[in-house]
Amino acid sequence: MNDFLARLAGVIGSANLFTADTDTARYTTDQRGRYHGRPLAVARPGSTAEVAALVRLARAHQVAIVPQGGNTSTCGGATPDGSGRQLLVALERLNRVRALDAANHSLTVEAGMTLAAVQQAAADADRLFPLSLASEGSCQIGGNLSTNAGGLAVLRYGTMRELTLGLEVVLPDGQVLNALSGLRKDTSGLDVKQLFIGAEGQLGLITAATLKLFARPTAHATALVGVRDAAAAIAWLNALKDAFGDRLTTFEIMSEVCQNLLAKYHPGQLPFTAPWALLIELSDSGDSAELGERLVAWLAEQDMLDGVVAQSEAERQKLWQLREAMSETQKRDGPSIKHDIGVPSSAIPAFLDEAGTALEAAFPGVRVVAFGHAGDGNLHYNVSYTRPGNAELFSDEPRVNEIVYDLVYRHAGTLAAEHGIGQLKPHWLARYKDPVALAVMKTIKQALDPAGLMNPGRWL
Repeated sequence: MNDFLARLAGVIGSANLFTADTDTARYTTDQRGRYHGRPLAVARPGSTAEVAALVRLARAHQVAIVPQGGNTSTCGGATPDGSGRQLLVALERLNRVRALDAANHSLTVEAGMTLAAVQQAAADADRLFPLSLASEGSCQIGGNLSTNAGGLAVLRYGTMRELTLGLEVVLPDGQVLNALSGLRKDTSGLDVKQLFIGAEGQLGLITAATLKLFARPTAHATALVGVRDAAAAIAWLNALKDAFGDRLTTFEIMSEVCQNLLAKYHPGQLPFTAPWALLIELSDSGDSAELGERLVAWLAEQDMLDGVVAQSEAERQKLWQLREAMSETQKRDGPSIKHDIGVPSSAIPAFLDEAGTALEAAFPGVRVVAFGHAGDGNLHYNVSYTRPGNAELFSDEPRVNEIVYDLVYRHAGTLAAEHGIGQLKPHWLARYKDPVALAVMKTIKQALDPAGLMNPGRWL
């Protein structure tokens, strides 16, 4: 491998090729600390041309490639194995804005830009890029594309599939697919960019993307409301859609267990607790005070246990901070069996009831921490313990997953709504995914990457 590494250093520069453990350490463990790898090296290319040359060289030497963005994966999708033979390709140096067309509401950026930097580039042009995640300061747009990220505003704006107009991708043979485009309509053949969104780097390395921008809302109305059960929460969702249409940008829910954790680790921040808390946000053009008055008037006619409406931008941010702190708060409280599931929003109450009952029967005293994007049906359904002391938590994981996923698919759902599959879920995907769909995906993988060098060991 010395010849390969020497030639690779000639492509990207020796300063951007890390082989020492002290240099590679920050790339080799996933965000949750669950997966640990040992790469052959970490390569940091600085251009699409360098990525293409790197891929051609790796192919010639039969070296597998593991692409990595901000290393915020919760499923181990960007972590190398322990063989010491896989090349980790970190795209952090591809971090430039290539083009901005404010009149066309489009922005072309490189894959290594953080989501927060993309949001800021749009804001600097008085535009909005609406994808929003708790990890937006560190996750990168290439990773967002590779997992088809969703986040907090899917209800109004959609996932990365809907937010992407074009892609540039280095294919497994080193060719560069130039499908960057600001077009909204193009019927000249298959929309090949969609193959790479959600593929977790198994079909090629995304190096740049043209993203869809929107007019920046000038008015926001944000409320935290308490309701008695999940059925009431979904009734609120539909009533808000009827009353406000696409002004309803966000509809998040947090169980009472979540609220108790927030109260424990962020004392004095939560204004109340209820069986379920709803974080609601409307956005529009015009004036925030006027939109807020409309929301207050609507809320006055609803049946709720408690509620607060933000009266200033500072109060709005405090409400958002509570929701965005949920993942970090649960991590502080200890490990959990995480489920990034999706069901139709209408099925959420039944799923929660059935899953809770089944888990309690199997594991008396189990604690479920449920929260997430109820507006689009995506729940983070996490089991914090199955028995006192957490001693058996991960030994119980297969049975917990089976209970949860069986019910998810009974309700026409998915086991991966926005976090991807990675190393965590391939065997579960094989169990639940339509076999014809899996066969089609594997056919595409074989056609593009017959040697299986792109992010091997994953679900394809």
